[in-house]
Amino acid sequence: MPTTGGMTTAWPAVRASADVPVDVPRVPAREAAERELSDPKYHENDPNLIERALDALWDRIGRLLDSASNAAPGGVLGLVVIALVVLALVGALWWRLGTSRRQVITSDSLFGDRARSAAEHRTTAEDHARAGRWNEAVQERMRAIVRSLEERTLLEPRPGRTADEAAAEAARPLSAHADELRAAARTFDDVTYGGRTADQPAYQRLKDVDTALERARPDLSDATRGAAG
Repeated sequence: MPTTGGMTTAWPAVRASADVPVDVPRVPAREAAERELSDPKYHENDPNLIERALDALWDRIGRLLDSASNAAPGGVLGLVVIALVVLALVGALWWRLGTSRRQVITSDSLFGDRARSAAEHRTTAEDHARAGRWNEAVQERMRAIVRSLEERTLLEPRPGRTADEAAAEAARPLSAHADELRAAARTFDDVTYGGRTADQPAYQRLKDVDTALERARPDLSDATRGAAG
């Protein structure tokens, strides 16, 4: 063992021990760490599956918006303008299709789902009139008119017929009352679709038309020629 000034030096031994490789058992250590981290207490605040999916979705949307803003003329402002234009086009398309759909729906609403006789419609109309519900009274009286014409075979029963169509078809065998039929149908449309409010005189006019048509004698020859045309 070397000596320096009478002192024994131990550094070679230390060096020799430092050169000995240390074999660390990595696999058992990793397994122990995994077991420790699998403890539920470490995952109490982790997001659930839905939250992770939403986070991924918003992250994806954010990246798409960033890409779109970079590609769109004017950057973010241009993207906003494009989005507004698209929304306006969608709104216009919805309004156009929605209007058509509303027209289809309202054309079927002259009568309800349950078939009722003219007498039943008249009774209901009178009940509404006594209660001052003039809109409903007008609607039921118009239904009574059309149903009565169907019961007399002056109109062929047809689902989806509008008040205007009924008036035009009934004007063939009842030409002397064509103007009254058109006026009654217009009143029905104004109340049902036009947002108008009926009153007692409006109801009385439809009631008078109903009474007059009940007494009218149809011209069946004109009806036959009109149907053939």
